[in-house]
Amino acid sequence: MMTRLTKLLQIKYPIIQAPIGSATSPELAAAVSNAGGLGTLALSWKDLDTTREYIRETKKLTNKPFAVNLVLDFKQEDRIQICIEEKVPVVSFFWGDSSTFIPELKRNNIIVCQTVGSSSEAERYEQLGVDFVMAQGWEAGGHVWGAVATSVLIPSIADKIEIPVVATGGIADGRGILAALSLGADGVCMGTRFLMSKEANINPIYQEIIANASEDDTIHVQRLFNVGWDNAPHRVIKNSTTANWEKAGRPDVGSRPNENEIIAYKLNGQPILRYSDDGPISGTTGNLEALALYAGQTVGLLSAVKPAFQIIAELVDDLQTEFMKLQKLLTANDG
Repeated sequence: MMTRLTKLLQIKYPIIQAPIGSATSPELAAAVSNAGGLGTLALSWKDLDTTREYIRETKKLTNKPFAVNLVLDFKQEDRIQICIEEKVPVVSFFWGDSSTFIPELKRNNIIVCQTVGSSSEAERYEQLGVDFVMAQGWEAGGHVWGAVATSVLIPSIADKIEIPVVATGGIADGRGILAALSLGADGVCMGTRFLMSKEANINPIYQEIIANASEDDTIHVQRLFNVGWDNAPHRVIKNSTTANWEKAGRPDVGSRPNENEIIAYKLNGQPILRYSDDGPISGTTGNLEALALYAGQTVGLLSAVKPAFQIIAELVDDLQTEFMKLQKLLTANDG
């Protein structure tokens, strides 16, 4: 299965695992890469020693390409230098302007990606020299840069730039991949789908909530789970925190129900406040249901936790099946 993206990244399938924050791990990134996709480490908030450790551990687990994702709403200069020193194959940027970092990464033969939410952004980053763009639709889970539906965003961008376009947001199966490719994408990126992998670093209760959710069980909010990362719109599964906030009339920060209440604890014992941007990863204890349950609208398509290699294999098989169905449909119509 060859596209411009697979050629660029030297991967077998045009499937990228989204960063998914603290739910990523060397085990997940390596498993996706070993299965033929591109695994991703989310290292924006890791200390520098852990950043280097995660990269080296991933290299031990795979000899295939993988990516490091960095959020530019936070200082990343030191982590970028680590990526250069450790010869990370791909660096992807989210939520900020990567223009000052692109030249040095390119000089060190690192492939660069930028997440965009509009065709004008895509055109700008093509001119700045990124190798491909990630076009994030409004359907996506987690922190959402885009404000346009994937089905409109992808062709709008694909019509205006020459570099590969990756679709992300609202894609979880072969039908979604086929649709994205038909719209002009060169590949897809999935987050919620890989939250339901065995290698994901999240609490099983979180996965159970995803499995039981339907397509209308998520909510897109501007400043709700904002403690730790403010002014970053996000999509989460509705829970008791969102319900009580809506019941109170969606009050602004400072007037929300039970602000500053400790509702959970991290593995190291650090308390987690209600409205924190922390989700229920492995080792988190407390009222997990009330935390930020990041997920996209594709939750309605997911019901089982599987190993990452099986997810990739099923996605590819499903894509081939859907493509053959489309071919038969077109042939029948021609007749």
